[in-house]
Amino acid sequence: MYKEENDFHTPLDINKLYHILLNEIDVGIHVIDEEGKTIIYNRKMMEIESMDSKDVLYKNPLEVFAFQKNQSSTLIEALKLGKTRKNIKQTYFNNKGKEITTINDTFPIIDNGKIKGAIEIAKDITRLRQSIKANVLRNQHTRFTFHDITGNSEAVHIVIEEAKRAARTSSSILIVGETGTGKELFAQSIHNESSRAAKAFISQNCAAIPETLMESLLFGTKKGAFTGAMDNPGLFEEANGGTLLLDEINSLSPALQAKLLRVIQEKKMRRVGDIQEKDVDVRIIATINEDPVEAIAENRLRKDLYYRLSVVTLFLPSLRDRKEDILPLVQRFITKYNIQFDLQVKDIDEEVKELLYKHDWPGNVRELEHMVEGAMNLIEDKEIITPAHLPTRFYRLAKKDSTTMDLLESASSIHPVSPIDFSPKPLKETMEDMERNYIQQVFEANQRNVSQTAKVLGISRQNLQYRLKKYNI
Repeated sequence: MYKEENDFHTPLDINKLYHILLNEIDVGIHVIDEEGKTIIYNRKMMEIESMDSKDVLYKNPLEVFAFQKNQSSTLIEALKLGKTRKNIKQTYFNNKGKEITTINDTFPIIDNGKIKGAIEIAKDITRLRQSIKANVLRNQHTRFTFHDITGNSEAVHIVIEEAKRAARTSSSILIVGETGTGKELFAQSIHNESSRAAKAFISQNCAAIPETLMESLLFGTKKGAFTGAMDNPGLFEEANGGTLLLDEINSLSPALQAKLLRVIQEKKMRRVGDIQEKDVDVRIIATINEDPVEAIAENRLRKDLYYRLSVVTLFLPSLRDRKEDILPLVQRFITKYNIQFDLQVKDIDEEVKELLYKHDWPGNVRELEHMVEGAMNLIEDKEIITPAHLPTRFYRLAKKDSTTMDLLESASSIHPVSPIDFSPKPLKETMEDMERNYIQQVFEANQRNVSQTAKVLGISRQNLQYRLKKYNI
């Protein structure tokens, strides 16, 4: 009896209590010392990151985990910068390449004014994001996320990072890019990365519907508005709470563009034939396959609508401007059509690679995919795509490009001309290069002052800002 009473009054071992608490709480705890080495790594953090403690303890997190380009560990940043950060989303990879997404609170450990380490408290949202995306893919017909965008070029990485930042808000987005550059792919990825991911994603090509039907399609109809009209919701109502993608926005009539502008500004719309207004909460993503400034100048796009849509403007690079992405894209399409066609194609031969690099790709990524699909329709019992498997149209075009380049090289060896005097590039590209160089020179000469530069160039400030962003100046 005495022994049992004595045991009852024995003080708790505080270290054991801390250990129990660390491993029972439902948040990840990761602590590093002043040298950046892990000293505490609890059970929940191991579960979140699918790691064993022995692979993390007494090591610097940068030795164990991989981070996306231009990103680092929030824990290391707390140690180095001494800053407290709350509710920061971070995506990174463990030592097996598994992607992890967490919401972190990180803060430095300060003792007598000196940083002695840092603590990170992490909440796992990886499964939540996957669950949301699975639901979206199943119910909202959005197939694409940022993981589906193939490309190692800096141009692609820059626009992906801009798109990811834009996904955090509900501001309107204008995506500018040539045909086949992947505008809808980016639009779906932004939607799936946003807080609207569980809501509807509605896509409409504005050039595909006659003008007489477009208004009722967008805004819906009231019964009796015209002969045969019934109560029908429009795309704005169907996309309420979610995202509405308007492809080829420059195909809308000026009158419809004006109505669209009003809906975006006031977040209210009225069905055709109705007198009652409805509140709508829709994020607008619009796309255009030409220079918006040219579209405005030629009255295909209202200037006020452009300014309202282009809160965020994403410029998608053409394939000819990122040819280092051609081979990764080819491998992706080969994998896709191997599954669809039950083939075992592995690669393309060197001559095909040469033809791909020489081609100008006016149809961009879509043209490249169709070329691969066409080649795999022609291949029989082979593992390598050769020029013989290329669609006739593409092969002839590529050979013509190659012959033209050979003639140009031959001519310049006899009568040398400088790049300033002659360029084999299309006229539009050459003019854009000249415009870019001239704007940059004037911008620098005016100490990068936008208002002064616009005045010297004789264009509006907004027009200049658009071109500075377009040319990444």
